[in-house]
Amino acid sequence: MSGALEGLKVRDFSTLLPGPMAGLFLADAGAEVIKIERPQGEEMRHYLPRWGADAVNFAMLNRGKKSLALDLKDPAARALLDPLLREADVVIEQFRPGVMARLGLGYADVQKLNPDIVYCSIIGYGQTGPKAQRAGHDLNYIGDAGLLALSHGTPQTPVLPPALIADIAGGTYPALLNILLALRARDAGKGGAHLDIAMAETLFPFMYWAMGDG
Repeated sequence: MSGALEGLKVRDFSTLLPGPMAGLFLADAGAEVIKIERPQGEEMRHYLPRWGADAVNFAMLNRGKKSLALDLKDPAARALLDPLLREADVVIEQFRPGVMARLGLGYADVQKLNPDIVYCSIIGYGQTGPKAQRAGHDLNYIGDAGLLALSHGTPQTPVLPPALIADIAGGTYPALLNILLALRARDAGKGGAHLDIAMAETLFPFMYWAMGDG
């Protein structure tokens, strides 16, 4: 609903699809979303096809946001974020576990500046566990979750879904839902939260029928 989140302040460190789309929906509802990019800009800016100076994909996912380019490994540049984090309601990040902490931007670091922050981490396999540090893409997550095995075709030649299911259904929508729930809890006096969105795990509801038949 347009304007429903007016006054909400979001700091979006994510790239590519899941996090940026979640930030887009928040911006569409009226939130102020500041996208933190590396000095040369997010890699998706350089994709094809182009729309003006940037890629079409980047423009679609990041319209309505403000952008701030910083070298997060530079302590002086990193310090510029402190005022933005103190006033923030939500942080979205999509790095491998531990990366934000090494930059001084992990949940514990931000919580010291802002105890009520809702900090959303989106990653393939979650913040802990044997696969936490494993890189992956949409196809890896739907394969590991077992969803790909339910598609048409043989086990050797499955039919690939015509949509980025893990990124959007396993990343964007669970992130968006849990951010809103965490904000509701915060407004009820329960404080902030660190949300661990594991894309492979959040695909299981799409397989409930198959799991019931199994």
